[in-house]
Amino acid sequence: QVQLVESGGGLAQPGGSLRLSCAASGSGFGIHTMGWYRQAPGKHRELVATATSSGSTNYTDSGKDRFHISRDNAKNTVDLQMNSLKPEGTAVYYCHARRKVFLRDYDYWGQGTQVTVSS
Repeated sequence: QVQLVESGGGLAQPGGSLRLSCAASGSGFGIHTMGWYRQAPGKHRELVATATSSGSTNYTDSGKDRFHISRDNAKNTVDLQMNSLKPEGTAVYYCHARRKVFLRDYDYWGQGTQVTVSS
């Protein structure tokens, strides 16, 4: 099992910045992808950014020029630096990890951290 513990989040003004951090504990061996998703009220959960163990990254189109994901493979941690925040970025942000065991992928989720962008 993998447990994901998130930190960061909170309230930011439009144009401001926030940093989210996530640490995986437990059976971290085999984790190949870590990242962040978000879910706004009344909407589906959507990808924000992911990073693979080989260094590949993927971002939501709205965050490509404003967000930066960084990962420490040895520590199984992933951070998301969010700049130039917009009110539509208000959502619960979830840390995600995908782990491969015997050719099968397993998904793990954190409990979520609230990000509110408002003046």
